[in-house]
Amino acid sequence: MQGILLVNESHGRALFYWFFEATHKPHEKPVLLWLNGGPGCSSIGYGEAEELGPFLTQKGKPELKFNPHSWNKAANLLFVESPIGVGFSYTNTSSDINQLGDTITAKDSYAFLVNWFRRFPQFKSHDFYISGESYAGHYVPQLAELIFDSNINVPNEDYINLRGFMIGNALLDDDTDQTGMVDYAWDHAVISDRVYNDIKSKCNFSVEPLSHVCNRALDRYFDVYKIIDMYSLYAPTCVNSSLSSTRQRPLIHGIAPRLFSKFDGWHKRPAGYDPCLSNYTEVYMNRPDVQEALHANVTKIPYPWTHCSENITFWGDAPASILPIIKKLIAGGLRIWVFSGDTDGRIPVTSTRYTLRKLGLNTTQEWTPWYSNQQVGGWTIAYDGLMFVTIRGAGHQVPTFKPKQALQLIRHFLANEKLPTAPF
Repeated sequence: MQGILLVNESHGRALFYWFFEATHKPHEKPVLLWLNGGPGCSSIGYGEAEELGPFLTQKGKPELKFNPHSWNKAANLLFVESPIGVGFSYTNTSSDINQLGDTITAKDSYAFLVNWFRRFPQFKSHDFYISGESYAGHYVPQLAELIFDSNINVPNEDYINLRGFMIGNALLDDDTDQTGMVDYAWDHAVISDRVYNDIKSKCNFSVEPLSHVCNRALDRYFDVYKIIDMYSLYAPTCVNSSLSSTRQRPLIHGIAPRLFSKFDGWHKRPAGYDPCLSNYTEVYMNRPDVQEALHANVTKIPYPWTHCSENITFWGDAPASILPIIKKLIAGGLRIWVFSGDTDGRIPVTSTRYTLRKLGLNTTQEWTPWYSNQQVGGWTIAYDGLMFVTIRGAGHQVPTFKPKQALQLIRHFLANEKLPTAPF
């Protein structure tokens, strides 16, 4: 099921969604919302078509292929293009685009969910979870907090059975995210000792603005990601000259983390196993027959569908840290897992470890390997109120690189079960 839902009638703001019932006993499975980040990138273009959805785009073929590791094997799966201006989501009030930010995105997403459950009341009683990656490190906790707070006073018909959320390679804290990016690059032999030492001695990421000498050092840091993929250090880059131009276009300026966002290297698009995969998706989503079948673009949006909106050039509010929200929701009893593909240089595992350390949580189970059949899938550490999981060999988009392990991850999260600590 797919379509448009109004989130603000007076402004004509509407979000596009694509929903897939669980493959087995959907009436017993939870509802899981997936959000991609950006801000301004499509959860359908990335999440559904290239990562964890039932149907994936493919090279040289007009039709989609089935994903044997789709997450709707574990849950009723909902993708939403958020905020307005992303993909097929739109507004009839053009000034809305210049007022976007974290707050309005959360409010519109919440309005979407209320209206969606009204449209599909058969799922109203189901447990509800949220997951996402990258800038969804802002989107997901902020939406969870809004649901959590609203549930106190809403009428019963609008109560949402939020149980928890899981976020991957997530932007959570500007200071530690940026520090971790540099440390990870040096530790993985991406930058030289000189560049690393220059950044360490001349940059203070907790102070704005950055100095001129720091900016020059960071320019040299980002130069390396012009020739290798920041989102997956060991994956190839797209070298198809007829396709790769879109891969290098800058996306959005002025986004968190504030200090790094002004460097062009920060704004490259991610890719997966096939670094040109996103180009196939873009061609597919712009086909008139596909849009008709999806009941999309019914208002004839005057610009092509893209993975990440080129119309969103302003982003108003983006707190430097999401950790206060995480602390609040841990105290509120929500289930919270954070996962990290360990070959990602964009929001690397190093950044996330620094960030989680800031929470000051007690450790309830030390660093432990987890297994996918006979092989180590990664490591886990359990904190009081939060589980952290690494996925070995995965880049920024974990389900693209390690689909089997990603499905195992979501199944254990939803079941509130620890990942296996021995081969099986």
